[in-house]
Amino acid sequence: MIIAVTGVAGTLGGSFLTQRASERARRREMELLRDQEQARENLLIRRTCYRELNRDARQFTTALNRHLHVMRERGVEEADSEALDEAKAAHRDRYSEAQMIAPDEVLARASEVNQALSKVYGQVKRLERQEPEPGETAAAAVRAQAEIWDMLRAMRTAMRHDLGVTAQE
Repeated sequence: MIIAVTGVAGTLGGSFLTQRASERARRREMELLRDQEQARENLLIRRTCYRELNRDARQFTTALNRHLHVMRERGVEEADSEALDEAKAAHRDRYSEAQMIAPDEVLARASEVNQALSKVYGQVKRLERQEPEPGETAAAAVRAQAEIWDMLRAMRTAMRHDLGVTAQE
């Protein structure tokens, strides 16, 4: 009788342990799949954010360049100021999003671009009002705006590295 009870208990216990092991393996597999899906989703979010930040920063840089040309060639009109302010607002929104998503390396590059764009924008607006600070000239603003392109390339390289598109240099 004791042998029979032990045999039945062993059979039932073995089934129970096998079932628990199977459940644990299934849970681990589901967690792994969830983690992989989360990683893909995060990559997609970063890729979208980077694409839009790169586009809007380039458009803001181009708008600053155009505005400087307009200031030299003719007087700035309302539509010119609105176009520049729209480019600035679009960049600001993308940069704010990147601050919540981008890793430190990318954010450092994006911050450099943002600071440079803000600095040139301030110079342009002061020149437009004919209230420049010491050393601020149209030529200095043009040079500062041209330097932003190198910062944009560095930002784009950091973004591409983070996305795994290119190796880090």
